[in-house]
Amino acid sequence: MTINRTVTVFGAYGHTGRFVVSELLARRWIPILAGRDVDKLTKLGDEYHGLKVRAASVDSAASLDGSLDGAVAVINCAGPFIDTAAPVIEAALRARVHYFDVTAEQRAVLSAFERFDAPARDAGIVIDPAMAFFGGLADLFATVAMGDWQAADAIQIAYALDSWHPTLGTRLTGKRNTERRFVFSNNKLEFAADPPCNRTWDFPAPFGVQEVTPLCLSEIVTISRHLRVAEIRVFMNLPPMRDLHDPETPTPTAADESGRSSQTFLVEVVARRGRERRRAFARGRDIYAITGPIVVEAVQRVVTALATRTGVITAGKAFDARDFLESLSPALSFDRNSAL
Repeated sequence: MTINRTVTVFGAYGHTGRFVVSELLARRWIPILAGRDVDKLTKLGDEYHGLKVRAASVDSAASLDGSLDGAVAVINCAGPFIDTAAPVIEAALRARVHYFDVTAEQRAVLSAFERFDAPARDAGIVIDPAMAFFGGLADLFATVAMGDWQAADAIQIAYALDSWHPTLGTRLTGKRNTERRFVFSNNKLEFAADPPCNRTWDFPAPFGVQEVTPLCLSEIVTISRHLRVAEIRVFMNLPPMRDLHDPETPTPTAADESGRSSQTFLVEVVARRGRERRRAFARGRDIYAITGPIVVEAVQRVVTALATRTGVITAGKAFDARDFLESLSPALSFDRNSAL
């Protein structure tokens, strides 16, 4: 059976959006370039001659509807997602097309579950938020680390980056998203401590022992939705956090023809049940670039009926987590040790 391979990318001209467009083309999908800035859209359309270009704004339902015409799915790359997710999801529901985004914002993901799960199931579509470096990737790792365990006492996730040159979109989201953050403790979401308490984490090479600080992003929400665990904590080493909070830190600079920066990262997940521990970790390059393969792989699996359900889904619940992670090679080097 021939499948529809046309996917609208909202915010296609943004830093992450460009990686998503490139990944779609590499896998022989057909992107529709969409977004609110007509000049940036036109310039991107000139670079990708032959692709459809459609101006759309979250302030105009009609323009969003037009941007989805003929598509099987939409990938929302335009943050802040507390502003853009709901309008684009509503358009996806009207058009009955699958929705994906790359948010790290907890409130946007919570809202998707609370408002749109039942409507999406009624429409027979998938809504898959946070399919990105932050969010979906850690959810997949946590699922693999849990393995055959039905429940765990705790899941801890630690990110190590050698640097973080944030995009303008990242900075805008940080300024816009001022709500209190959540941790998952005592089997429920609770407000994070303020100020946070730092600790140390012994990462695999090349990072080693690093001081880390708590990080409250979308993976806390997604993991808590499908894994039985009493506590979820996320951390990041301090150097990239200093980069993020320094207004003088420049935006990412391409180090090769793909547009990827030279930034390197490591993600480690540890699941604990009593005295037993299991972990999974991976190494890669450029947290923005790796988001392209992650979200496009999710689109491919949903459209080709490899997802397990409709409605609002999480990566670890919807997909074969190990197989998904292995599919990201060579962009991601993945390893799992059953015990520590």
